Amino acid sequence: MLADLTAGAVEDAEARASQRPLAVVEAAASAQAPARDALAALAPADHVKIIAEVKRASPSRGDLAAIPDPALQATLYEQGGASAISVLTEGRRFKGSLTDLEAVKAAVSLPVLRKDFIATEYQVLEARAAGADLVLLIVAALEQPVLARLHALILDLGMTPLVETHSADEVERANELGARVVGVNARDLTTFELDRDLFGRLADRISPDAVKIAESAVLAPADVAHYRGAGADVVLIGEALVTGDPVATLRSFLAAGASVSSTDRRSAS
Repeated sequence: MLADLTAGAVEDAEARASQRPLAVVEAAASAQAPARDALAALAPADHVKIIAEVKRASPSRGDLAAIPDPALQATLYEQGGASAISVLTEGRRFKGSLTDLEAVKAAVSLPVLRKDFIATEYQVLEARAAGADLVLLIVAALEQPVLARLHALILDLGMTPLVETHSADEVERANELGARVVGVNARDLTTFELDRDLFGRLADRISPDAVKIAESAVLAPADVAHYRGAGADVVLIGEALVTGDPVATLRSFLAAGASVSSTDRRSAS
């Protein structure tokens, strides 16, 4: 499934490239204001931080929320205390677009993540052209030379790569890159099965210099506390925020993370 999702995203990017050539996208990327400092926004603190996601649908869950106004959704996330906004831009299965990202970026002061199946330089450049401050790279979807090349390009463009992993081997590959922001996705993108304890098993393998992000399997405040206790600096949350009151839900999740003190972390997992 991951290979199919990546192939579809690349095919869609090639279709966009036929209408908007690389040189045009490069010029638009160069014309953008400098990317917002995602490392500072997500840096480890004495409280958990949250990346709140604009997400209409997913292959595993189907339709989640219509979200007719992504900018309004993101504004509510900022009001609720999010530290960054993730925007699904994949159109086939997640029903997102780069237009969503552009609208969100214009509406908030927080760093904005392009979450998609990125495998080409064109996709990275169009992310910057749309105003992205962070770009997701999924280790399982990329051979190491391609991963390293895209990671370097994201940095060269002034953005921050979020390197997503699902296993100890993938964490090692992220460490080899010198990745400063490393995510562990509890969802296996080949089977879509969830393992909420995966983050806890991998957290100590992530470079101590990196921001540690727990992704997926968050439906209740206790899930945020669990991840915080397992060592998460940041938790990325989508479904629970688009299917309920985003402000109240965010605040309850942040409060749950704050209830886990620094002395409780790791032992709480």
